[in-house]
Amino acid sequence: MFIRLYNENPNPRDIRKIVDVLHDGGIIIYPTDTVYGLGCDITSVKAVEKVARFKGINIEKSNFSFICSDLSHLSDYTRPISNSVFKLIKKNLPGPFTFILDANNNVPRYFKGKKKTVGIRVPNNNIIREIVAELGNPILSTSIRDEDEIVEYTTDPELIYEKYQDIADIVIDGGYGELIPSTVIDCTGDTIEIIRKGKGVLDY
Repeated sequence: MFIRLYNENPNPRDIRKIVDVLHDGGIIIYPTDTVYGLGCDITSVKAVEKVARFKGINIEKSNFSFICSDLSHLSDYTRPISNSVFKLIKKNLPGPFTFILDANNNVPRYFKGKKKTVGIRVPNNNIIREIVAELGNPILSTSIRDEDEIVEYTTDPELIYEKYQDIADIVIDGGYGELIPSTVIDCTGDTIEIIRKGKGVLDY
């Protein structure tokens, strides 16, 4: 299924249709404020396993992140954080950043393995944030890979659909995507560390 949505005012009926697919264990490809993402409901084990197979990785060794609609979900999946870390996150989200935080026991066991961290992402994109808000819990997020490095396949929604329609139940057209991924910030140590420089400049 191919659904066109507008960032300024996503159609609520289409949002509900997408959420129904996620509830049924479906996989979606969606726009963010950086690259297009591939995701599913974090509570659907079969969908998570399907995403992991597509990416060719072990779930427990993966670096999947969670897309949240806002910061209200933060304490649902992470251990308590310091005031300084919270201020940093609040100042920069929504935005093109993934914050690595210590995970709590609410994170589904199959994500954690030996890892005790989770990546939290709140993109500056109304489409995916409204989907997550309607769903009621975060979605798993990973970028779509581009084996042959043809730029259009990861930036043009119609070409994304052409290439990935056998994997994704829904491809959402939210306009052209970007090629630069989010900046990843590790907040689990004594100091804040940028472990991948992507889009955006962190505001301290």
